[in-house]
Amino acid sequence: MYNWSWYGAFSAFYLFTQQKLPACKPVLTPAWVITTFLFMGTIFIPVGLVTLRASRSVVEIVDRYDIECVPEPFKSNKLGYIKDSSIVKNCSRFIKVDKHMKAPIYIYYQLDNYYQNHRRYVKSRSDQQLLHGLGYNNTSPCKPEQSNNGLPVVPCGLIAWSLFNDTYKFIRGTSELKVNRKNIAWKSDRDYKFGKHVYPFNFQNGTLIGGAKLDPSVPLSDQEDLIVWMRTAALPSFRKLYGRIEEDLDADDVILVNLMNNYNTYSFGGKKKLVLSTSNWLGGKNDFLGFAYIYVGSSCIFVAVVFILLHIKIRPYPDTPCVSWNKKGISN
Repeated sequence: MYNWSWYGAFSAFYLFTQQKLPACKPVLTPAWVITTFLFMGTIFIPVGLVTLRASRSVVEIVDRYDIECVPEPFKSNKLGYIKDSSIVKNCSRFIKVDKHMKAPIYIYYQLDNYYQNHRRYVKSRSDQQLLHGLGYNNTSPCKPEQSNNGLPVVPCGLIAWSLFNDTYKFIRGTSELKVNRKNIAWKSDRDYKFGKHVYPFNFQNGTLIGGAKLDPSVPLSDQEDLIVWMRTAALPSFRKLYGRIEEDLDADDVILVNLMNNYNTYSFGGKKKLVLSTSNWLGGKNDFLGFAYIYVGSSCIFVAVVFILLHIKIRPYPDTPCVSWNKKGISN
C-alpha cells in the first residue's frame, strides 16, 4: 500500500527544487519601471520640502567666543593665558536676537576639532565604577587617570577628567534670564548608568587639572553636566546641551552673556561656540535631511525621464503573453 502523504511531499519538493511551483514572476516592463521612479520622486520631493521648511523655521544663534575672549596682551600667547590660573577668565558678549524665539530656548556649547572619538579617550572610563562607586576596584581602563596620591579617583578616566567647565549667564535689560539645568541628560543614563549613591571622590585633586570640578556632596546621578559630557561624540565637531531658557525672546532683543572662558581648546587648535536654538517637531536646525530627500526624489525623476526617452527610441518591448514562460502547453 502506497504512502500517498510521502509521495505528495516528495512531489512538492521535486517541484520546488525544479522551480516549477506557482509563483509571482513580475516582468519589469518599461512602464512599470518608469511609474515606480515617478512615484518615488513625487513622494520624496514634497517630503524633502516640508522637512527643509521645518528646519529653516528653527531660529538659531551661534557665537564663537574663544578668540574674542582672550585679552589683547595675550593674543599672541593664548595657551599661556588659559593655563595661568591667576588671570580671571571672565568675558562679556552681546548677542542680538534677529527673530522671535519661542521658549524653551536650548543652550548648547559647541566644540570644533575636538576628537572625543579617539580610541584611547573613549576607553578611558569605568562604567561599573560610575554605577557602583568605590565598591568596584578594577579601574585599569581609566589609565592614566585612575588614581591620585595612592587613592582611587571617582569618576576615573580621561573623559571625566576633561569635563567642560565654561559657564554662562544671560541678562536681558536689567534682569537675569534663568537657565534651567535640570533634565538635560538622558533619563536612562541618570537611572541606569550613574549610581544614586555614588559620590565624587579624590576628583581633580592632582597637580594637572583637566576641566571642571564636581561637588562631592552630590551623587553622580544628579551631576547632569558630567552625564551629558560622558556621552562621547562621534564627530570632531559636536554640541552638548548646557541648559534651557524657559521664556520667549523677542526680535531685536540684546542679550548680555557673562561667561567664564576656562576651558582649554587653544593647545590643539579647537574652537568654542555658544549656541541658542529653538526646536520643533523635527528637532533642531538640520538642513541635511531635507536636501537628502530632495536629492533622492530629483534623481528618481531624472532616471524616469531618461527611461522614457530610451523607451521612445528603442523598439517596443515584446508582449508579456508571448514570452516563453507564459506560453501554455510546454512539453514536460
